[in-house]
Amino acid sequence: MTPASNQILIAEDHPVSRNLLARNLSRFGFEVLTAENGDEAMRILEAEDAPSLAILDWMMPGLDGLEVCQRVRAQPGRLYTYLILLTAKQDKSEVTAGLEAGADDYVVKPFDQDELRARLKVGQRVVALERQLAVRVTELESALADVRKLKRLLPICMYCKNIRDGRDYWHEIEAYIHTETGTDFSHGICPACMERLLEDPAMNDAS
Repeated sequence: MTPASNQILIAEDHPVSRNLLARNLSRFGFEVLTAENGDEAMRILEAEDAPSLAILDWMMPGLDGLEVCQRVRAQPGRLYTYLILLTAKQDKSEVTAGLEAGADDYVVKPFDQDELRARLKVGQRVVALERQLAVRVTELESALADVRKLKRLLPICMYCKNIRDGRDYWHEIEAYIHTETGTDFSHGICPACMERLLEDPAMNDAS
């Protein structure tokens, strides 16, 4: 499990509930951050090193849990944060409103420890998959950038076949492609050259 998916925020204005939840999550092996209200929770979740999981009480001073979910989801270009609403609300329409606001899951008070732990494990799996996907997307974007470099018109010497880079330096084609893309070459003989090699005594002597 990645360190990012092991850090969690608890946003709960009731000190007894907040401390009890923090102790339980510490016992589960989480690194726990706490917030006493929605505004403080939002500041933590907007930070560069924001935790990837958060348990948000629905009813809090300042921003409530629903508003925090909406604001987190409105942040462009951020790594995914798995949000769980902690609520006494059990009406289906209210639960639906929480999920539509951006919550991934919800836990009803008073919560069952085993159920909470199981739901957090789901959150950790989602976060880990999201992080892996983000890495793959970055790798793909890098590969596409390399392809675009190679597809543009390259100045190449008509005699020695060296390539001129953007700084007006000339490179052997193999060295240039390795520098730009990290690609290495292996050498062989294509069928056409093999046929000419076998038919041309001069090429045989040269080899």
